Amino acid sequence: MKTTRSSSPQNFITTKNRKSIELFEDYVEAINEILLKKGSVKNVDLCKYFGVSNATVSKNIRRLIKEELVKSEKYKNIFLTKNGKTLAEKSNTRHEILYKFLTKLGVPNKIAEVDSEGMEHHISKETLNIMKKFNNSN
Repeated sequence: MKTTRSSSPQNFITTKNRKSIELFEDYVEAINEILLKKGSVKNVDLCKYFGVSNATVSKNIRRLIKEELVKSEKYKNIFLTKNGKTLAEKSNTRHEILYKFLTKLGVPNKIAEVDSEGMEHHISKETLNIMKKFNNSN
């Protein structure tokens, strides 16, 4: 089998590391979005948002608490910590840059929305900065 640029062990490690924070980014973004719309966030809101069970949300909230990204008490509202807010803002910014870049390339809005959601977690700062410059130059 022919070796490709993507088959480097370092590339796989980088991708694996990026995947490990993908869930955290999705959750803090969702919490931030729901908080802006409703003023408060509960487990049930996240269950509806992601289409998952309460057990799944509870497990993931415990992980977010351990990482000091959210604060919550049982049956109470969920709040982003300072670190959680920062992560949500960074993820949201990456998403917007990617979305604008894709639409400038001619990708239809709906497809750009879906694609940018997945790509935002795996893009390097360097590539993102080039896309940002491209967005601002056109």
